[in-house]
Amino acid sequence: MASSSSQAHNKNYVYDVFLSFSGEDTRKTFVDHLYDALDRHGICTFKDDEKLQKGKEINDELLQSIQDSRCYIIVFSKRYASSSWCLNELLKIMECHKTNEQTAFPVFYDVDPSDVRKQTGSVGEALTGHKNKSESEVGKWREALKAAANLSGWDVRKTANGHEAQVIKLIVEKVSLELWPTDSHIDENLVGMEQRMQDLNRSLEIGSSDIRMIGIKGMGGIGKTTLARAIFDKISINFEGKSFVENVREKTSKFGLEKLQEQVLRDVLKDKCICVQGVHDGRKLMRKRLRGTKVLVVLDDVDREGQLEELAGDPNWFKPGSRIIITTRDEQVLNIYKEKWIHDVSLLSTEEAIRLFSRHAFKKNIPTQEYQNQSREVVHYAAGLPLSIRVLGSLLRDKKTSEWNDALSRLKKIPSKETLKVLELSYESLEDDYKEIFLDVACFLRHWEKDNAIRMLESCGFHATNGLRVLEQKSLIKIVETFEDGFISMHDRVIEMGENMVRREHPDEPGRHSRLWVQEEIECVLADNSGSEATRCIDLEITPGISLEGMGNMKKLRCLAVNYMKYDFFSDCVKIDEVLQYFPNSLRL
Repeated sequence: MASSSSQAHNKNYVYDVFLSFSGEDTRKTFVDHLYDALDRHGICTFKDDEKLQKGKEINDELLQSIQDSRCYIIVFSKRYASSSWCLNELLKIMECHKTNEQTAFPVFYDVDPSDVRKQTGSVGEALTGHKNKSESEVGKWREALKAAANLSGWDVRKTANGHEAQVIKLIVEKVSLELWPTDSHIDENLVGMEQRMQDLNRSLEIGSSDIRMIGIKGMGGIGKTTLARAIFDKISINFEGKSFVENVREKTSKFGLEKLQEQVLRDVLKDKCICVQGVHDGRKLMRKRLRGTKVLVVLDDVDREGQLEELAGDPNWFKPGSRIIITTRDEQVLNIYKEKWIHDVSLLSTEEAIRLFSRHAFKKNIPTQEYQNQSREVVHYAAGLPLSIRVLGSLLRDKKTSEWNDALSRLKKIPSKETLKVLELSYESLEDDYKEIFLDVACFLRHWEKDNAIRMLESCGFHATNGLRVLEQKSLIKIVETFEDGFISMHDRVIEMGENMVRREHPDEPGRHSRLWVQEEIECVLADNSGSEATRCIDLEITPGISLEGMGNMKKLRCLAVNYMKYDFFSDCVKIDEVLQYFPNSLRL
């Protein structure tokens, strides 16, 4: 088989495959089954009785359809060469194959390849029937038959012991590989994806016969779904059935798990008539009907163990060699599996971030010269988060430099709603006490040593050790281990999301915020005595002349973090015995 050129791969074709065949021999048998198999695998196929439109010149439309097809499957049968229609199709197919390097696959159905190549036997007899055709025209047909028969293809009688279903399966696999080669380049807009796919591939180990549950874990907006989709498109050819279930969290809430079970069954079994009446019914159907199929299933954005239990609860539901990929922000949902592979998605490097941003802002891989400094500032702000980079790139596209400066200044005060919406989903899934721990971390405990943060949170009545573990499982924080201890790390955009949630209800009234960490705001609240019972924590830098009398109104204040490192002694600024009277009884630390 001749290899296809990049020109053939890059052209936009109307059809993936053009089927050339003798209707008398194969339309209602082999070709009908082949067409159905191609269609079920998402391969757009031209077959004359399916695509020709009434009222048009059939011959002209056929010739155009041949040109508009990426691949050709030529089904040679006993009567193929007796049809001038089929032979003229073949002439055009071989012309496109030679000129444009579009791929042609011969299939020899009830006819010997050597008879097609040498025009002997039934093929030779069929050609002699064209007595009204010129020698020149018949000569061209003979050359086309010989050229086609020399291509790599399938002899149905000798392939897979003559089992037509197996031959059709081999044809579909080969055509799929031609259309979507596994070593094809990644979409250039998916910056940094190639390396991440290679890392994930090592966990997938497609050649192994075990059943694997692979978790893709990471914070919102980091590219879990994008990675899962890219790997799904790349490796799905290796499986007998496939299904990509997007937005499991959202769709479960809207439609119920039974609809998602139904989607998996319909996708994998290629049967749109399957109907699931309830979750229990769905489990039974999946267990019964999928165990004989090697599947690739992606469950995207799973946030509850129950979702996994109903959609892929037991590896034994599937045939050996199957792969189930789960994207989640919460590692804990994967605990239903005894054996699992967990893949953490990493943030983009500075170089990758600049390339991704440039693709969205400038439609090229590097920033325009006059925007280089601002581009680096944007990338620094996004801190490697792909979602934030894409949003900002689209926002700043075609803007003047002055507009860039205004936009960047605004972002530091008012974060992007699109980014916040995605990140807040993780916060909303927390229990109420863990939400409080999260806000404490976002507003002032980030970068604290883990033990000190636990001591502070426990003094306020929280189950801190478990709480921090939950935040880490949900990809909201990372505990960075050091030689002596560990410290809390939180992404800048997650910090921004937490701070925004504290400010949101009363943006212009810091005295009504639950946490205070901005020095100017704290000094104003203390100076005008506008503190309230809403305030739970303060992260304060002591400066000469500051008055803490305003703390008297903060009746539910539980934590006061004081930074006085700029001064030799705390007493240089504040007399502790003088300010104790202002501390509320609720204060714990």
